Amino acid sequence: MALSITHQIGALAGTPISLENGNMNSAETTATVSATSGWKSPASSLRCKVQKPDAVDFSPSPPMSPCRSPVLGATRADLSVACRAFATEVEAPPARSVEYRTGGAQDKKGEGVPVYVMMPLDSVTMNNTVNRRKAMNASLQALKSAGVEGIMMDVWWGLVEREAAGSYNWGGYAELLEMAKKHGLKVQAVMSFHQCGGNVGDSVTIPLPKWVGEEINKDPDLAYTDQWGRRNYEYLSLGCDTIPVLKGRTPVQCYADFMRAFRDNFKHLLGDTIVEIQAGMGPAGELRYPSYPEQNGTWRFPGIGAFQCYDKYMLSSLKAAAEVAGKPEWGTGPTDAGEYNKWPEDTPFFRKEGGGWNSSYGEFFLGWYSQMLLDHGDRILMSAKSIFENSGVKISVKVSGIHWHYGTRSHAPELTAGYYNTRFRDGYLPIAQMLARHGAIFNFTCIEMRDHEQPQDALCAPEKLVKQVALATQKARVPLAGENALPRYDNYAHEQILQASSLNFDGNSGESEMCAFTYLRMNPQLFQADNWGRFVAFVKKMKEGKGANKCREQVEREAEHFVHITQPLVQEAAVALMH
Repeated sequence: MALSITHQIGALAGTPISLENGNMNSAETTATVSATSGWKSPASSLRCKVQKPDAVDFSPSPPMSPCRSPVLGATRADLSVACRAFATEVEAPPARSVEYRTGGAQDKKGEGVPVYVMMPLDSVTMNNTVNRRKAMNASLQALKSAGVEGIMMDVWWGLVEREAAGSYNWGGYAELLEMAKKHGLKVQAVMSFHQCGGNVGDSVTIPLPKWVGEEINKDPDLAYTDQWGRRNYEYLSLGCDTIPVLKGRTPVQCYADFMRAFRDNFKHLLGDTIVEIQAGMGPAGELRYPSYPEQNGTWRFPGIGAFQCYDKYMLSSLKAAAEVAGKPEWGTGPTDAGEYNKWPEDTPFFRKEGGGWNSSYGEFFLGWYSQMLLDHGDRILMSAKSIFENSGVKISVKVSGIHWHYGTRSHAPELTAGYYNTRFRDGYLPIAQMLARHGAIFNFTCIEMRDHEQPQDALCAPEKLVKQVALATQKARVPLAGENALPRYDNYAHEQILQASSLNFDGNSGESEMCAFTYLRMNPQLFQADNWGRFVAFVKKMKEGKGANKCREQVEREAEHFVHITQPLVQEAAVALMH
């Protein structure tokens, strides 16, 4: 029996799929710009206005789960549905392999940008098995048929080392990696040392390992803390990085031991199937502080967030730094930086004229706060580099695209996250230089966003931010990779990614290309007929690169032809998977 693609998607989408030993939470849409609206109208129609929040009670409250990422209002349905609907038995056409470049003007140009696709957060269950095995296998085959280079998967600390310190269960990951190898897909493996769950976009809860939670219960200061005493349990405070607070090991030692165990267990796949290791360094795996936690409305876009340096370990470091500077009175964090949902001009510390951020104390505090983050990254990269040396894999670090209030002088949201970037100071060059010392890749988000799509009164400027980051990576001669921050399936977003994937030193379209792009995320919408067709064309354009002797129209025609000829097989596989 043949069903139309629309019928199949509709039928599958109405079939709930339970998660083994996990929690399936309905995502709550809180953002100004929704990623689930279909994106059918021109981008100019997406312009909107954000109302400033009313006063919020910031009295101390029970601990809250931090945000996973700045997915501003992106809802996320169960990813199994359409993954099961689209598979193809046809062999993928031979694709020109695109190697990671090392960055810089001397490198090969115009060779195209390989596209990876992020896997579902719950690809491995709490029982350490592959989730929805048959659907996963079919989906990987579909991605390969589209010319995708590979996949990105979270390797959760809270799953692998869950029960006891030093006891690793690689279960579902071994099977998932073999599945990727079978389909000829390369893998970017994310060492995810953060918690997943409890925020917009998260459909599964994966806490930190149980034994880590036990240590936090004994010493709550192991968690990031704000000035109101709120604890954040998504990622251990970097203030205790070098202190043996985890059953005789330091957090950095635990991260290193985890990466070493991963290397030893999967050494036969390193450099061939596994081509990149992304070292998790904070919430959402990003090198930043958890300054904008979304759960329970603690933070709402486009609030400035709050500094996270009030646990005893961070305060001890700040006090010592103040004494070295000969200013012991500077040994505390700012008390006039406002609350999570304030705007810069509403706070004495971040306001344009006479703001504390531009004072002697402000420069001292922000310098210390951002340097602590850089040192944290440096420590983890030092371990990662030594562990994976000569294994044939690249090391990468993800940096968050915090684009709201970018047009202000203070760049408050970036400052609270640990990026000391203001109108008078480049906060991304020091990060790029730190990565360059270790030969790591600078992975940046919000590549798909356009300035005019964002709330203008919040002075959002993602395009300008991407250009600044691209320039910083070029100066530091470090490779730049990209991701989209929100799920997008429209040609406007695809075109923006294509343009951003090749920026020259002036920030205009040029010949200096990203080394890779990772697409967020494999989900039901991606596999719908129209979205799938656009995605195949997008992947082809990215792989063709600037050096291709083809016009965009020709590439699109070829992609349309490929989608058309594989459609009957895709439909046939979808029907088979329904029974």
